[in-house]
Amino acid sequence: MAAERLQKILSRLGVASRRKAEDLILAGKVQVNGKTIVELGSKADPDADDIRVIGMNVRPPRQKIYILLHKPKGCVTTTHDPQHRQTVLDLVKPIRERIYPVGRLDYHSEGALLLTNDGDFANAILSAKSAVPKVYEVKVNGYLTPDQEEQFRAGVPLHGRRTAPAGLRLAKRAENPWYEVTLVEGRTNQIRIMFQYFGRMVEKLRRSQIGFLKLTGLKPADFRPLTTQEVSRFRKMLKLDERR
Repeated sequence: MAAERLQKILSRLGVASRRKAEDLILAGKVQVNGKTIVELGSKADPDADDIRVIGMNVRPPRQKIYILLHKPKGCVTTTHDPQHRQTVLDLVKPIRERIYPVGRLDYHSEGALLLTNDGDFANAILSAKSAVPKVYEVKVNGYLTPDQEEQFRAGVPLHGRRTAPAGLRLAKRAENPWYEVTLVEGRTNQIRIMFQYFGRMVEKLRRSQIGFLKLTGLKPADFRPLTTQEVSRFRKMLKLDERR
């Protein structure tokens, strides 16, 4: 493989985002063939060079893995938790390759979560440019008014920046109704904060779909590999093969 910028390699291998990879380099925590690298323009060949981050060897995966997990409630979407709570990686221990979650679902939420060791795939799924839709089933402690529904769809202020247009429909009428929400962005606790903006509290939240991929057939804590056809469909949707 030809030499690439170190931050791109670390991002592609799932070590960190490009921005965090740059921080690691500048902090002197990345070594190539025993030499500490502190310049962001530095390049390496992941197939030929010995690349280490904080002393740990970084190698390209032997095979690319793509997993769909039904994340249960009471589980953190991270590779390690200082509070020793159950993580999503604890649920996929039979998989020996190092994989990591694509995006997040908060501790009290459940539903579809992708895990992979393909950094290009993960970055493309999370990129705002890709606009991959994600569908959520949300139980709320009361109805939104028609005017509030329109505001919700158009976007609401969130940490100084308006949310992107969203899909919203009433899925089930009840004392505490269920809404179906479709987002193309994934800001922290976004759906909970959007409903809170209108004085409503989210009681349950479940992500049922990522792009075309539905959670159908998976119980909480269950997982399955993506099929070859599903991976190919994602790659086509994300235009990954065109980026080479």
